[in-house]
Order: sequence, then C-alpha cells, then structure tokens
Amino acid sequence: MTERAELEVRGLTARYGAVTALDGVDIIARPGSITAVLGANGAGKTTLLRTISGLVPDAEGSVLLGGRELGRTAAETIARAGIAHVPEGRGVITELTVEENLRLGELLGTARRGFRHRLDEVYDMFPALAERRRREANSLSGGERQMLVIGRALLTAPEVLLLDEPSLGLAPRIVARIFELLRELVDTRGLTVLLVEQNARSALSIADTGFVLNLGRVVAADDAASLAADDELRHAYLGF
Repeated sequence: MTERAELEVRGLTARYGAVTALDGVDIIARPGSITAVLGANGAGKTTLLRTISGLVPDAEGSVLLGGRELGRTAAETIARAGIAHVPEGRGVITELTVEENLRLGELLGTARRGFRHRLDEVYDMFPALAERRRREANSLSGGERQMLVIGRALLTAPEVLLLDEPSLGLAPRIVARIFELLRELVDTRGLTVLLVEQNARSALSIADTGFVLNLGRVVAADDAASLAADDELRHAYLGF
C-alpha cells in the first residue's frame, strides 16, 4: 500500500451572491479513513465538496492535499492532483455503454498505466456492471448507476474520494452494500474518503471521524462513535 496524502481544509469561505454558504470551515480527512460530513439541508455540505474540487473557484481559504495548496485551482488540475468528486445525482452519460462511461475515468486519471487492471478490479467490485458492460447506461437501476459513478471515480486512481449523498433514493440493502464496499476500499487500499450524507446514522456506522455543519459552520467534530452517542447533538442536527 502506497502512502496516502492528507486532505486539509482551512478557513474555507464560499458565497453565492449575498449568501454565505461556508463560513471559515476547517476540516481534516486523514489518510486511509472515512470522514463523514453531516448536517441538514442547506448546511453547506455540497458546497464544501464543490469548493474542494474546484467547482466554486472564488472561495477564500486553503485546500491542501499532502501539504500542497490546491485552492483556487482549476477543477481539472485538482482532479489530476488526485481528488475524485462523485456529485449528488448519479450523473452518467446514458447514451454510452457502461464500459464507455467507465473509460471516461481514464481521461482524468493520475496514473494511466495499469488502467486495464483497475477496470478489472471495478468489475470484480461491482459484478452487476461487469454483466452489463456492453449495455447503454440508461438501462441501469439507480443503485447500478451509483456503482457506475463510483467505479468511474476509482478508475482515476484518486488519493481522495469525495462522495455527495451516495445513498440518496436507494434501497437500504443497496446503501448497505455501497457503504460496505467503501469501508473495504479504505481498509484494504488506504483510500481517503470524504463522505457527505444526510443519512447520518448509516454514515457514522462506517466513518472514522465526523464533522457536523450548520449554516456553513462546523458545530461539532469528533470520532464517529462519539458523535453517534451524543443525544443532544443527534437530535439538534442529525435527525436520529
């Protein structure tokens, strides 16, 4: 296992017009861990991931990967530096086949050598994709599309995987399987995952640490077990 880089966010502030979506956010995602980012709708979770990946280019503060400053850098440069972003919504190109969608991961990959091996690993990880590799992506279920976008992100050989609401709209058994695979990727390959989730209970069950956002600010940060055990925090911000 190669040594992985730490993702650190310092004083991150982002605005949409007069609205401050992030207000001085500090977050650390340790190498080889799952860090959950939790909070209600409008807390700033999606904006956090979009800012880290360069889709909100005029943000203030720092985004560091392994000590290298990536803030205010083009999204493509950030992707090539080793940060893969899976946004909410399971965005696949429906006219392309499953394998053609996966091969798009080669275009922004940090290591093109070994792509065939990584593709085989994705098929091993998601057998449903292997069975449907020649079919158009519009034939996939919601769960299969989520597997497809995660697989495509993994094919870029990322240091850090940013996941935005991967459980949204999926059956509980599919969510459980995806979260199980995420935990396996972290434990066996040292992948670093920053997981944004509204399903706080499920996210904390697989996470190592967690941060809770409210109105663009961090209101709690601790190991996952401690956050899950804090009744006052759960009732106030996490909805369970």
